[in-house]
Amino acid sequence: MMKRLCVLLTALCMMAVMVMPVEAKNNGKIICIDAGHQLRGDSSKEPIAPGAKKKKAKVTTGCTGYVTGNTESSINLKIAKELQKELKKRGYTVVMCRTKQKVNISNSQRAKIANKAKADAFIRIHCDSATSHKAKGASALAPATGNKYLSKKVVKKSQKLSKCVINAMCKKTGAKNRGVVKRNDLSGINWSKVPVTLIEAGFMSNKAEDKKLGTASYRKKVAVGIADGIDNYFGY
Repeated sequence: MMKRLCVLLTALCMMAVMVMPVEAKNNGKIICIDAGHQLRGDSSKEPIAPGAKKKKAKVTTGCTGYVTGNTESSINLKIAKELQKELKKRGYTVVMCRTKQKVNISNSQRAKIANKAKADAFIRIHCDSATSHKAKGASALAPATGNKYLSKKVVKKSQKLSKCVINAMCKKTGAKNRGVVKRNDLSGINWSKVPVTLIEAGFMSNKAEDKKLGTASYRKKVAVGIADGIDNYFGY
């Protein structure tokens, strides 16, 4: 009887070990994720870059789903949290700019969080909107060559990061790839001292894409695609 009991306990212990999740080995890379916008915007102004005279609103509320009525800030946060889980599974250390809706964090402050963390990549999650409901697809925003606020090294790495991420995300989701858009007027990019990209995951002004972004299954595809792009950027 005792012998059978010992055998049974051994078998149960082995089963328990088999089902325990195996954590990925830390790969030494730090990723900072910014879920764009927040529950309520802050229209007070801040410089678009260190020492810049031009100013913009610290942070806006974002757009609203044409069909679902979902707020962009809530969708961004859900994608960001999904991405956080996915990256942790792959061995990345993840720093989140926000984990809830009720915050007041300006775009420059978000970049400073990435800078303080010495992030190897700063991923800003957003959704798009347009006056035409026909506009669709995903894009990545990166600093343009010649950006006077960033080093040439950061600009080059940011452009590479943007290309890797948008290509992989569109491959995973099947979204139309609108490519990399290069701009020098974005506070969250200009204040960044680390490689940065802003991902527009889809148009909430488009009926089909708004519905997709409202589903957990599609948001997971977006997150996995972004993670694949980050892997590609680092050569994994």
